[in-house]
Amino acid sequence: MKGDGVTTQENTRRSFQPVNGARDWWQHAPMWQRYLLYIALIVFALILPAPWIGSFMSPASDWTSVLIFPIGTYILLAIGLNIVVGLAGMLDLGFVAFFAIGAYTVAIFGTKFGWNVWPTILVGIVLAAVSGVILGAPTLRLRGDYLAIVTLGFGEIVRITANNTNSIGGARGITNIPHPSPVFGMEFLLDPAPYYYLILVAIVLVIVFSVRLQKSRVGRAWAAIREDEDAAELMGVPTFKFKLLAFAIGAMIGGFAGGIYASKAVFIAPDNFPFILSATILAAVVLGGAGNLPGVILGAFLVAWIPERLRSVEWLRHLLGDKDPAEYRILLFGAVLVLMMALRPEGILPSRQRKAELREGTGGMGSLGGEVAGPGTEAPAEVAK
Repeated sequence: MKGDGVTTQENTRRSFQPVNGARDWWQHAPMWQRYLLYIALIVFALILPAPWIGSFMSPASDWTSVLIFPIGTYILLAIGLNIVVGLAGMLDLGFVAFFAIGAYTVAIFGTKFGWNVWPTILVGIVLAAVSGVILGAPTLRLRGDYLAIVTLGFGEIVRITANNTNSIGGARGITNIPHPSPVFGMEFLLDPAPYYYLILVAIVLVIVFSVRLQKSRVGRAWAAIREDEDAAELMGVPTFKFKLLAFAIGAMIGGFAGGIYASKAVFIAPDNFPFILSATILAAVVLGGAGNLPGVILGAFLVAWIPERLRSVEWLRHLLGDKDPAEYRILLFGAVLVLMMALRPEGILPSRQRKAELREGTGGMGSLGGEVAGPGTEAPAEVAK
């Protein structure tokens, strides 16, 4: 059994040798090469809405609109959730609540008080962060599945409260949400292109912020908490403070995404913020490789894009007896997720540190599943009984 485990790990390592080689090159690359790659990626993102790209990526839908929602929104949400799950090692199943708080803030202040969208987005970010602190303060002393259950309940509380509060629209939702005022000559009305560039700027800002955090003292504290919270506490790391900070920062990014989404959608309702959205974003983080920002972005892109692409697959339509593939695309997408997680349980592009943690049996989720054996390892004796 041990020999089989070593062989499996060696085959996996060899199959992803190009990825490891790229990482080694990146670590030793001079600064000018890094900035050149950054510029190339930004240029590619700027031309991504081009019709010739959309004709392949999304033949059945408007490609620019798909880039805004779900792709761009999912990427923004996944980066925020990655701070909580990937960096700090806490499982959050109610992340959609912060998305809803940001969206409802923009909607309420815009429709009832006539505020401009730009300051209301900032207010939504602040309120989402405060909500993260309110949620985290009494609950972050819990760990693993207990914390997951509490966050799941918080997400449902926010949705049900919005559904039953008539002063904010209730089940009918809120309509006529104002568009952002023009910026640099761009009109945020019916044309989706300005919204794409807006969410692209938001993603770039959040990426820079997340990378700087990860490389700072805060990021090192999160890594210590994720690997072993008790040991981190004994070494003098104020674990509760840093866990609360992770919740607040993740909530801020979720509120940011919600504010942009509401200003683009013009109409929001409680049904726009179901639990399945939290589960989908979590699947994106885990699928791409929790803790590794490029992997998280790739996972969010695939989770958002694959169901849209399946809309226009002709052979799938014939296989289903000329029925609309949209009715089955979520089922097929789920099958793809199961297959990917069976073949790559640590994610498509995992960080080396998280990959090592998974092999040691932490299950890839910090303290959650710490007793579960990873690939090539055996479960503890008390679990195996």
